[in-house]
Amino acid sequence: MKETTPTKNNGWIEVRRPIAAMTLLLALGIGGVAGLWITGHRSSRGVNILLSTASAAAVSDQISFTSGFTPVVDRVLPSVVNISSARIVRFADSGPTSPFFFDPFFHEFFGGEGQGRAHPREQRELSLGSGVIVSPDGYLLTNNHVVEGASEIRISLTDKREMKAKIVGTDPRTDIAVLKVDQKNLPVLPIGDSAGAKPGQFVLAVGNSFGLGQTVTLGIVSATGRGNLHIVDYEDFIQTDAAINPGNSGGALVDVRGALIGINTAILSRSGGNQGIGFAVPINMARQVMERIVKEGKVVRGWLGVVIQPVTPTIARAFGLEKSEGALVADVTPGSPAEKAGLRRGDVVLSINGERITETRELSLKVAMLAPGTTVRLKIVRNRREMEIPVVLGEQPSERRVLGSEPEPGVTRALEGVEVADLTPQLRRQLELPPRISGVVVVGVEPGTPAAEAGLRRGDVIQEVNGQAVANVSQFEQAVRRGGREPMMLLVNRGGSTLFVVVEPR
Repeated sequence: MKETTPTKNNGWIEVRRPIAAMTLLLALGIGGVAGLWITGHRSSRGVNILLSTASAAAVSDQISFTSGFTPVVDRVLPSVVNISSARIVRFADSGPTSPFFFDPFFHEFFGGEGQGRAHPREQRELSLGSGVIVSPDGYLLTNNHVVEGASEIRISLTDKREMKAKIVGTDPRTDIAVLKVDQKNLPVLPIGDSAGAKPGQFVLAVGNSFGLGQTVTLGIVSATGRGNLHIVDYEDFIQTDAAINPGNSGGALVDVRGALIGINTAILSRSGGNQGIGFAVPINMARQVMERIVKEGKVVRGWLGVVIQPVTPTIARAFGLEKSEGALVADVTPGSPAEKAGLRRGDVVLSINGERITETRELSLKVAMLAPGTTVRLKIVRNRREMEIPVVLGEQPSERRVLGSEPEPGVTRALEGVEVADLTPQLRRQLELPPRISGVVVVGVEPGTPAAEAGLRRGDVIQEVNGQAVANVSQFEQAVRRGGREPMMLLVNRGGSTLFVVVEPR
């Protein structure tokens, strides 16, 4: 089983045994895989995916207290497969020449190289998971972490057939992978509409639990639209209490009609086993990812070109908003679709194409799920006035490097509890800031002060105070004095991105 626990980098590491603390686990199965497979086999442009949409209403009519969900299960099981993947792990083996060879502390302090006698060895590592057949011509959906780094993949069906599968492409940012087998007329699971999933409705989770073979568990939808779990970049999970155990990753979450509404992905657990909190990627997202992978060979996403931050109650008051909803534009990328459309720092995005934005991740998710070239209508608030701006989305570029490091301490104090310094060439190099960025560097923040409570940090570059640009300490002090005892709105550059910080006086 590939179990994971939060880290500072990406929120996940792999461990090999149950852990005591509450942690999010990828419900992979026995064994584990490592590495990154980004696109795999590239399909030709324009390939049609023959998907079967849900038309199983008659099945739900057959559910009774005597048969339970047997008619649904009979329909679903043939379409859910067991996946076994293998990868080659290379390591150095010095041989057990010391009585302490198997002691982990020996390796920690003296290394595992055996005084230069190390010999590289290879080991074949196996992992188990699940997958779902979604088209009669051989396309399957599973999780990226089930097949990540795999050198060989085999699937087995309920009728005992086994066959090799190849990776068409993967999308680590949603944890979805698309596989292909060279078979026709396969049993297909009808695809439902995850947008219709409601808390309280019955669902079934189907997968290869603990490598035992197909297992079915019953539960309800506990919640929809779950995010901020730091499992993947784009999160919109269906939460369920249907038991999802090791080996279920990539398996099916179906409704009582037998329609696929999610791909089982992760669990929240203290013990490594099911505790009634499982998460599935909604099928609407997984289907869109699959279609782009098959047609383009990769996932191409829409791009707006803004840095956004949450609208907190403090920021809402400062911007004159009635509710702490929407996404605050903290920066606009030069040359981006947002800049070309006239979007500015300080704009608050309230909706996209008429769909309300209550938190920042909703805007990021909606934009990413649209194709480049799509025109969207953004309803924004600027200077306390609502307006609508059309934007033609671009193609999302690859992730840029995150900038920023801590500067040397300065000697100038301007705002209460905040020590700032001029942005010298040396500090600019340390922070890796481009020449266009100007301002003053925060070199100290006193704990417990309004600035600390507002989230100001050492290493931040303050570019504006209450809308006025500041290029040096002198300008910063003048702007602070002009602000008096009113809330101070600071435009801050942090690690190469900008955001607003509002410091309220006591």
